[in-house]
Amino acid sequence: MKLLFLHRGGLFFTAGLFTLLTISLAVFPQEGLEAAREGLKIFWEIVLPSLLPFFVLSEILLGLGVVHFFGVLLEPLMRPVFNVPGAGAFALSMGLVAGYPMDAVITGKFRRRGLCTKIEGERLLAFTNTADPLFMFGAVAVGMFGYPQLGMTIAVAHYLAAFSVGFIFRFYGQEPQKAEPESRESGLFRRAVQKLYQARMEDNRPLGQLLGDAVKESIGTLFMIGGFIVLFSVLSRVMEEIGLFQALLPAVGGVLNLFGLEPVLAGALLKGIMEIDLGVMATAQATATLDHRLIVAGVIIAWSGLSVHGQVISVIHDTDIRILPYFIARVCHGLLAGFYTFLFLGTVKTVATLPSTRAFIPFLPVLKRWQLSTTGFFLLLGMLIFLALLFYLGRRYRLVRTLDSAAK
Repeated sequence: MKLLFLHRGGLFFTAGLFTLLTISLAVFPQEGLEAAREGLKIFWEIVLPSLLPFFVLSEILLGLGVVHFFGVLLEPLMRPVFNVPGAGAFALSMGLVAGYPMDAVITGKFRRRGLCTKIEGERLLAFTNTADPLFMFGAVAVGMFGYPQLGMTIAVAHYLAAFSVGFIFRFYGQEPQKAEPESRESGLFRRAVQKLYQARMEDNRPLGQLLGDAVKESIGTLFMIGGFIVLFSVLSRVMEEIGLFQALLPAVGGVLNLFGLEPVLAGALLKGIMEIDLGVMATAQATATLDHRLIVAGVIIAWSGLSVHGQVISVIHDTDIRILPYFIARVCHGLLAGFYTFLFLGTVKTVATLPSTRAFIPFLPVLKRWQLSTTGFFLLLGMLIFLALLFYLGRRYRLVRTLDSAAK
């Protein structure tokens, strides 16, 4: 009876909230139209051209069996560190260089193709959901804060927090490990090639059909993501117009004060809870001190906003991956990113004395972004493969030495 009451209460609250927002949109049509145009501009000029190549290529690499090949090579690294299959390194690399929600798209594909279990998919979503470097170094550090020197602090705190969440979540879930047994008769590279060939034979689509399916599926997914960007851009503006943000300011300000941060950043944090770009921009423009603004910006970037969360939910809705662990991971990521930023503030103190180069550039050249992301992807993947080989050789050497000692 109590659960039924809570379920009905949540339903009534959600229905009432969206009804209020719909009525408010009718009351403020001009503001809603402007917000929709801003969201559409972001999608059309940044998201679509920068993510489309990665979406298409990831689908092609899955169909060709290349992801399965790297999965075997990277198993010795990803399994002991994060307790996920080696293919998870592909999702991690794509997420690092392409940003939200590339990791969720790939994780959903892994689950549908059986490359990971339900628990492994939830672990992957926990730590691969990261912002891309160009956003933090270019848009945030240079464009919003006006200090290029801050880019390294923001990025290192963000990625270190993500990896920390990944290591914490390696203990999440009760599931036996399914790593392939190591043997001297079948080497790591040979098993990787066999896995590639097996995956390609199982897919068996001609290259032309594979290309067509990849483009068609990628376009559909991207337009769905674009819809979420426009929707949450409008919702944020409407909530601001009807005074909902202002009503929540005292509570959010109290939470910030509890952590020793200036309450004046409450409005920026509220915007960041809804949408990452709006929140970070408001944080950069706030009147608080630089170190406090930087901590809140780190929290917002790691949290990534309800807009991104809606995109993640939409791309994994047809899998059995649960969203609650993802939300818990985002809260952990935000808190850890803020904590690591606080630890790195010693490198920020001198930045405040430097001349600002604030010149907000929301739309960096797409070609430059794509080239940077592509180069970064291959560098990251190569580094992960090198680390995996070191792990593999170390474990294999110990195994051989143990067998030799037993034989003597």
